[in-house]
Amino acid sequence: MKTFTATPADIDKKWIVIDAEGVVLGRLASIVATRLRGKHKPSFTPSMDMGDNVIVVNADKVQLTGRKLQKPNYWHTGFPGGIKSRTTGEILEGAHPERVVMQAVKRMLPSGPLARQQMTNLRVYAGSEHPHDAQQPEVLDVKSMNKKNTREAYDG
Repeated sequence: MKTFTATPADIDKKWIVIDAEGVVLGRLASIVATRLRGKHKPSFTPSMDMGDNVIVVNADKVQLTGRKLQKPNYWHTGFPGGIKSRTTGEILEGAHPERVVMQAVKRMLPSGPLARQQMTNLRVYAGSEHPHDAQQPEVLDVKSMNKKNTREAYDG
């Protein structure tokens, strides 16, 4: 029996939409990363981009467990002494809360050119509206997959 290796003609990409309201960030990111890679398909080939196009809405209402809202996120401007930091809570309340979900998903993918290509199939929106209705995305209910996927807000 020969091992099946997918070719570009075998790839069937779907569009799925995920509502992140009340969902734990790490569990959401692992489900999204699996869908982006295509590991949920029986014809998975590691060297091909065969994952689905994923739309995440309500990224500003994602839940974090423990004291992760106080966790600092660092970046460097490129200038001497240019280290900067902002807590995860500040990012979620700021102008671009979708970056928290994007960063979590990016860090769950393997690094390399294929992962950068797969990240282009991810669209994250802070609100409940998205401009991809023409693609007729299927709804993936992450909350009902496992009761641990949702969490009450932490008032730490």
